[in-house]
Amino acid sequence: MAQLPTEAKQRAIIQRLDKFSRLTDSSIGLPFTRFKIGLEAVIGLVPVVGDVVGLGLSAYVLLEAQRAGASKDVKRRMLRNIVIDFVGGLIPVVGDAFDAIYKANTRNTQLLKNYLEKQLNTEPPPASFPWKMLVGLSALFAVIVGGVALIV
Repeated sequence: MAQLPTEAKQRAIIQRLDKFSRLTDSSIGLPFTRFKIGLEAVIGLVPVVGDVVGLGLSAYVLLEAQRAGASKDVKRRMLRNIVIDFVGGLIPVVGDAFDAIYKANTRNTQLLKNYLEKQLNTEPPPASFPWKMLVGLSALFAVIVGGVALIV
């Protein structure tokens, strides 16, 4: 069974992915608006080739999720986001706007962040009731009480 990364490694992965997703999805502010696009949307302007490059960039986030020990469900949802982003980006004209709006890398980084935060914040399961100790102390107590009763 593969060993999950330590908390420090998981936090480092999230920090890397936050920077990466900002670069690819929201690093360029559009003048006179509050809207931001990223390098992936700019690269996506090159027909087909740009979308394939964007697919490769998105695969990096999925690879990091694998390294971080993300669940199959999280990776499946990430893959769904990647496919939606890729297919949406292939649509002529509209696809470029879709790339700028959908932001699959940011979505996937958030999915992984939520998963890891949940893993890091979960408390270990409560210890089971110490039945053996209870039985042992009860037996010891019975012997002591029985011994005292015989003496008195």
